[in-house]
Amino acid sequence: MRNAEIDGTAEIAVFAAGSLRGPLTQAARDFEQVHPGTRITLTFGASGLLRDRIAGGEKADIFASANMAHPQSLAETGDWGPTRTFARNALCALARPGLAVTPETLVATMLDPRIKLGTSTPKADPSGDYAFELFEKVERTGTAPAGSARMLAGKALQLTGGPNSPAPPAGRNVYGMLVASGQADVFLTYCTNAVVAIGEEPGLQRIDVPDPVNVSAEYGLAVRTGAQAAAAAFADDLIHGAGQALLRAAGFLGP
Repeated sequence: MRNAEIDGTAEIAVFAAGSLRGPLTQAARDFEQVHPGTRITLTFGASGLLRDRIAGGEKADIFASANMAHPQSLAETGDWGPTRTFARNALCALARPGLAVTPETLVATMLDPRIKLGTSTPKADPSGDYAFELFEKVERTGTAPAGSARMLAGKALQLTGGPNSPAPPAGRNVYGMLVASGQADVFLTYCTNAVVAIGEEPGLQRIDVPDPVNVSAEYGLAVRTGAQAAAAAFADDLIHGAGQALLRAAGFLGP
Protein backbone atom coordinates (compact mmCIF):
# COMPACT_ATOMS: atom_id res chain seq x y z
CA MET A 1 0.00 0.00 0.00
CA ARG A 2 1.56 3.34 -1.05
CA ASN A 3 1.90 6.02 1.61
CA ALA A 4 -0.11 8.41 -0.57
CA GLU A 5 -3.11 6.16 -0.29
CA ILE A 6 -3.32 6.63 3.46
CA ASP A 7 -2.16 10.24 3.78
CA GLY A 8 -4.34 12.39 6.02
CA THR A 9 -6.11 11.65 9.27
CA ALA A 10 -7.16 8.09 10.01
CA GLU A 11 -8.33 6.41 13.20
CA ILE A 12 -8.07 2.63 13.32
CA ALA A 13 -9.67 0.55 16.06
CA VAL A 14 -7.93 -2.79 16.57
CA PHE A 15 -9.34 -5.60 18.72
CA ALA A 16 -6.65 -8.20 19.41
CA ALA A 17 -5.91 -11.30 21.47
CA GLY A 18 -4.22 -10.50 24.77
CA SER A 19 -1.21 -12.64 23.87
CA LEU A 20 -0.43 -10.13 21.09
CA ARG A 21 -0.16 -7.12 23.41
CA GLY A 22 3.61 -6.63 23.25
CA PRO A 23 4.31 -6.93 19.51
CA LEU A 24 1.06 -5.28 18.36
CA THR A 25 1.56 -2.30 20.63
CA GLN A 26 5.01 -1.75 19.16
CA ALA A 27 3.77 -2.36 15.60
CA ALA A 28 1.03 0.24 16.07
CA ARG A 29 3.44 2.87 17.39
CA ASP A 30 5.88 2.19 14.54
CA PHE A 31 3.08 2.44 11.97
CA GLU A 32 1.93 5.76 13.41
CA GLN A 33 5.49 7.09 13.10
CA VAL A 34 5.68 6.12 9.43
CA HIS A 35 2.16 7.44 8.70
CA PRO A 36 1.66 10.76 10.53
CA GLY A 37 -1.99 11.51 11.10
CA THR A 38 -2.88 7.86 11.67
CA ARG A 39 -3.96 6.90 15.17
CA ILE A 40 -4.37 3.28 16.20
CA THR A 41 -6.36 2.38 19.30
CA LEU A 42 -5.79 -1.09 20.70
CA THR A 43 -8.20 -3.21 22.73
CA PHE A 44 -6.84 -6.51 24.06
CA GLY A 45 -8.67 -9.44 25.59
CA ALA A 46 -9.84 -13.01 25.13
CA SER A 47 -10.63 -13.47 21.44
CA GLY A 48 -14.05 -15.03 22.00
CA LEU A 49 -15.14 -12.18 24.24
CA LEU A 50 -13.84 -9.63 21.74
CA ARG A 51 -15.73 -11.38 18.97
CA ASP A 52 -18.94 -11.07 20.99
CA ARG A 53 -18.33 -7.37 21.57
CA ILE A 54 -17.84 -6.77 17.86
CA ALA A 55 -20.95 -8.79 17.02
CA GLY A 56 -22.78 -6.74 19.61
CA GLY A 57 -22.01 -3.50 17.79
CA GLU A 58 -18.71 -2.21 19.16
CA LYS A 59 -16.59 -0.57 16.47
CA ALA A 60 -13.49 -2.39 15.30
CA ASP A 61 -11.64 -2.03 12.01
CA ILE A 62 -9.25 -4.94 12.52
CA PHE A 63 -9.77 -8.13 14.51
CA ALA A 64 -6.62 -10.12 15.32
CA SER A 65 -7.71 -13.36 16.96
CA ALA A 66 -5.79 -16.24 18.53
CA ASN A 67 -7.79 -18.60 16.33
CA MET A 68 -9.34 -18.59 12.88
CA ALA A 69 -12.92 -19.42 13.85
CA HIS A 70 -13.85 -16.17 15.58
CA PRO A 71 -12.97 -13.77 12.74
CA GLN A 72 -14.38 -16.24 10.20
CA SER A 73 -17.71 -16.16 12.03
CA LEU A 74 -17.80 -12.37 11.61
CA ALA A 75 -17.01 -12.67 7.90
CA GLU A 76 -20.16 -14.76 7.46
CA THR A 77 -22.22 -11.63 8.13
CA GLY A 78 -20.71 -9.88 5.11
CA ASP A 79 -19.41 -7.04 7.28
CA TRP A 80 -15.85 -8.37 7.39
CA GLY A 81 -13.31 -9.43 4.81
CA PRO A 82 -11.60 -12.82 4.60
CA THR A 83 -9.61 -14.16 7.54
CA ARG A 84 -5.88 -14.45 6.92
CA THR A 85 -3.35 -16.36 8.99
CA PHE A 86 -0.61 -14.08 10.30
CA ALA A 87 1.06 -15.99 13.16
CA ARG A 88 1.22 -19.28 14.99
CA ASN A 89 1.90 -20.23 18.58
CA ALA A 90 2.35 -23.40 20.64
CA LEU A 91 1.38 -24.44 24.14
CA CYS A 92 3.78 -24.50 27.06
CA ALA A 93 3.24 -25.18 30.74
CA LEU A 94 4.07 -22.69 33.47
CA ALA A 95 5.00 -24.49 36.67
CA ARG A 96 5.42 -23.21 40.20
CA PRO A 97 8.91 -22.91 41.67
CA GLY A 98 10.29 -26.15 43.03
CA LEU A 99 7.82 -28.46 41.29
CA ALA A 100 9.68 -31.50 39.95
CA VAL A 101 8.39 -31.65 36.38
CA THR A 102 10.00 -32.11 32.97
CA PRO A 103 8.57 -32.36 29.44
CA GLU A 104 8.70 -36.14 29.83
CA THR A 105 6.73 -36.13 33.11
CA LEU A 106 4.40 -33.23 32.31
CA VAL A 107 1.34 -35.34 31.43
CA ALA A 108 1.72 -37.53 34.53
CA THR A 109 2.15 -34.40 36.63
CA MET A 110 -1.03 -32.84 35.23
CA LEU A 111 -2.92 -36.07 35.98
CA ASP A 112 -1.69 -36.15 39.57
CA PRO A 113 -4.76 -35.41 41.73
CA ARG A 114 -2.60 -33.32 44.07
CA ILE A 115 -1.67 -30.90 41.28
CA LYS A 116 -3.81 -27.82 40.63
CA LEU A 117 -4.05 -27.56 36.82
CA GLY A 118 -4.96 -24.18 35.38
CA THR A 119 -6.26 -23.26 31.94
CA SER A 120 -8.04 -20.36 30.34
CA THR A 121 -11.77 -20.59 29.64
CA PRO A 122 -12.76 -22.58 26.51
CA LYS A 123 -15.04 -20.87 23.96
CA ALA A 124 -14.35 -17.45 25.46
CA ASP A 125 -10.57 -17.74 25.07
CA PRO A 126 -8.92 -19.90 22.37
CA SER A 127 -6.09 -20.69 24.80
CA GLY A 128 -8.61 -22.73 26.78
CA ASP A 129 -9.84 -24.46 23.63
CA TYR A 130 -6.28 -25.42 22.70
CA ALA A 131 -5.62 -26.75 26.21
CA PHE A 132 -8.70 -28.98 26.06
CA GLU A 133 -7.63 -30.13 22.58
CA LEU A 134 -4.31 -31.11 24.15
CA PHE A 135 -6.19 -33.20 26.72
CA GLU A 136 -7.82 -35.12 23.87
CA LYS A 137 -4.47 -35.66 22.14
CA VAL A 138 -2.94 -37.02 25.35
CA GLU A 139 -5.41 -39.90 25.23
CA ARG A 140 -5.65 -40.24 21.45
CA THR A 141 -1.89 -40.67 21.04
CA GLY A 142 -1.66 -43.23 23.83
CA THR A 143 0.49 -40.92 25.94
CA ALA A 144 -1.85 -41.56 28.88
CA PRO A 145 -4.45 -44.25 29.65
CA ALA A 146 -8.05 -44.26 28.50
CA GLY A 147 -10.14 -41.77 30.44
CA SER A 148 -7.26 -39.32 30.84
CA ALA A 149 -8.85 -36.67 28.63
CA ARG A 150 -12.00 -36.67 30.74
CA MET A 151 -9.95 -36.60 33.93
CA LEU A 152 -7.86 -33.63 32.79
CA ALA A 153 -10.89 -31.72 31.56
CA GLY A 154 -12.68 -32.40 34.83
CA LYS A 155 -9.87 -31.15 37.05
CA ALA A 156 -8.85 -28.16 34.92
CA LEU A 157 -9.41 -24.89 36.76
CA GLN A 158 -10.63 -22.31 34.24
CA LEU A 159 -9.01 -19.39 36.00
CA THR A 160 -9.01 -16.65 33.39
CA GLY A 161 -10.34 -15.58 30.00
CA GLY A 162 -14.02 -15.99 30.81
CA PRO A 163 -16.74 -13.34 30.99
CA ASN A 164 -16.76 -13.48 34.80
CA SER A 165 -13.04 -14.02 35.39
CA PRO A 166 -11.39 -11.53 37.73
CA ALA A 167 -9.15 -9.02 36.00
CA PRO A 168 -5.44 -9.22 36.83
CA PRO A 169 -3.66 -6.23 38.35
CA ALA A 170 -2.89 -3.67 35.67
CA GLY A 171 0.35 -4.27 33.83
CA ARG A 172 0.88 -7.76 35.21
CA ASN A 173 0.86 -11.07 33.31
CA VAL A 174 -2.22 -12.96 34.49
CA TYR A 175 -0.70 -16.43 33.98
CA GLY A 176 2.42 -15.68 35.99
CA MET A 177 0.29 -14.10 38.70
CA LEU A 178 -1.99 -17.15 38.97
CA VAL A 179 0.91 -19.58 39.34
CA ALA A 180 3.03 -17.34 41.56
CA SER A 181 0.05 -16.79 43.88
CA GLY A 182 -0.54 -20.54 44.22
CA GLN A 183 -3.86 -20.68 42.39
CA ALA A 184 -2.33 -23.19 39.97
CA ASP A 185 0.67 -25.49 40.20
CA VAL A 186 0.74 -25.93 36.43
CA PHE A 187 -0.91 -23.64 33.91
CA LEU A 188 -1.23 -24.40 30.20
CA THR A 189 -0.79 -21.28 28.09
CA TYR A 190 0.95 -20.06 24.95
CA CYS A 191 4.73 -20.29 24.93
CA THR A 192 4.90 -16.55 24.26
CA ASN A 193 2.86 -15.92 27.41
CA ALA A 194 5.18 -18.17 29.40
CA VAL A 195 8.17 -16.08 28.38
CA VAL A 196 6.47 -12.87 29.54
CA ALA A 197 5.32 -14.50 32.79
CA ILE A 198 8.81 -15.69 33.71
CA GLY A 199 10.16 -12.24 32.94
CA GLU A 200 7.87 -10.93 35.69
CA GLU A 201 8.17 -13.93 38.01
CA PRO A 202 11.71 -15.36 37.51
CA GLY A 203 11.12 -18.29 39.86
CA LEU A 204 8.51 -19.87 37.59
CA GLN A 205 9.40 -22.71 35.25
CA ARG A 206 8.59 -23.05 31.55
CA ILE A 207 7.97 -26.66 30.55
CA ASP A 208 7.80 -27.39 26.82
CA VAL A 209 4.90 -29.63 25.83
CA PRO A 210 6.11 -32.72 23.93
CA ASP A 211 5.48 -32.48 20.19
CA PRO A 212 3.17 -35.55 19.94
CA VAL A 213 0.58 -33.90 22.20
CA ASN A 214 1.19 -30.21 21.54
CA VAL A 215 -1.32 -28.08 19.69
CA SER A 216 -0.56 -25.47 17.05
CA ALA A 217 -2.44 -22.23 17.63
CA GLU A 218 -3.24 -20.46 14.35
CA TYR A 219 -3.88 -16.70 14.60
CA GLY A 220 -6.30 -15.11 12.14
CA LEU A 221 -6.77 -11.47 11.13
CA ALA A 222 -9.68 -9.79 9.36
CA VAL A 223 -10.46 -6.22 8.29
CA ARG A 224 -13.93 -4.70 8.47
CA THR A 225 -15.58 -4.12 5.11
CA GLY A 226 -15.46 -0.41 4.30
CA ALA A 227 -12.69 0.37 6.78
CA GLN A 228 -10.26 3.17 5.90
CA ALA A 229 -7.30 2.36 3.69
CA ALA A 230 -5.01 2.73 6.71
CA ALA A 231 -6.64 -0.31 8.32
CA ALA A 232 -5.86 -2.50 5.31
CA ALA A 233 -2.31 -1.13 5.27
CA PHE A 234 -1.75 -1.92 8.95
CA ALA A 235 -3.18 -5.41 8.47
CA ASP A 236 -0.77 -5.99 5.57
CA ASP A 237 2.06 -4.75 7.77
CA LEU A 238 1.21 -7.39 10.36
CA ILE A 239 0.84 -10.18 7.83
CA HIS A 240 3.93 -9.68 5.69
CA GLY A 241 5.56 -6.40 6.68
CA ALA A 242 7.50 -4.95 9.58
CA GLY A 243 4.97 -6.33 12.05
CA GLN A 244 6.11 -9.86 11.23
CA ALA A 245 9.58 -9.14 12.56
CA LEU A 246 8.08 -7.91 15.84
CA LEU A 247 5.93 -11.03 16.13
CA ARG A 248 8.93 -13.30 15.53
CA ALA A 249 11.00 -11.36 18.07
CA ALA A 250 8.22 -11.99 20.62
CA GLY A 251 8.42 -15.72 19.97
CA PHE A 252 5.52 -16.19 17.55
CA LEU A 253 5.99 -18.56 14.64
CA GLY A 254 5.38 -17.57 11.04
CA PRO A 255 2.04 -18.15 9.32
